[in-house]
Amino acid sequence: MATVARTYLAFHHDAKLHSLQTVVKSIKSASFLEEPNKILFKQISDDDYVVVTEATIFHPQGGGQPSDVGVMQTSTCKFQVGSVRMDAVNDGLVLHFGRFVSDSERFQKEQTVEQIIDSEKRLLFSRLHTAGHVLGSAVRHLLEKEVPDFDELKASHFPDSAACEFQGLIEGKWKDPIQKKVDEFIYKAMPVEIDWWDEEDFRKNGLERLIPDRSVAPPGEKFRVVKIVGADIYPCGGTHVDTTDMCGKTNVRKINRSKGTSRVSYNVV
Repeated sequence: MATVARTYLAFHHDAKLHSLQTVVKSIKSASFLEEPNKILFKQISDDDYVVVTEATIFHPQGGGQPSDVGVMQTSTCKFQVGSVRMDAVNDGLVLHFGRFVSDSERFQKEQTVEQIIDSEKRLLFSRLHTAGHVLGSAVRHLLEKEVPDFDELKASHFPDSAACEFQGLIEGKWKDPIQKKVDEFIYKAMPVEIDWWDEEDFRKNGLERLIPDRSVAPPGEKFRVVKIVGADIYPCGGTHVDTTDMCGKTNVRKINRSKGTSRVSYNVV
């Protein structure tokens, strides 16, 4: 796979694209993956394969968001995509991990296939991801000047463990005000926009603290940012809904504190 060009991330440019015609660039048994890639997938059997395509609408797991699932198919062959990851060895490749429905049919290199993602799961993951940014923004607006050494750290947007982590100790008394602020941002139906920035764009907007590591973007390309208009801007490679109200009811579940950090968990209903 080392000679295969970077996978074009179609979902970065159009997250509403739930099917796509693309070309198979490589296919191999998962048993022959390099060791750093094998550990990306929990269990590998002789029936598992990894397919790399020219472009993909499948979001690989990362940035706190689960991977998309779905199928790739031709008129005679179907591949069930159960997990998607960025290649740990070959920069910029997306690995589609799964199984062929028939033992006798396999894709061929340079064959055109149709990708179809599970739209219901994509919508849930997008709602959760946008809701996570809404929560992060709500906490920042309320507590940036109230909590010593405050900063946003990381987030998980998985359905059963969605949470945002912050530097600084957030007391339980803030749970209701955070919920109120989240409700306000959701109710306002703020537009969620995608843009592309270089380092200078971050500086011009006073957001030097958010400049990502250069390795996050391909050489010479700008960083992808998500703007919640009227709230905040985040460097982000995930998928999102168009407006904050599309997150649905977003509940602040609890606040946990440990070793100088706070974890605010949430869900969407």
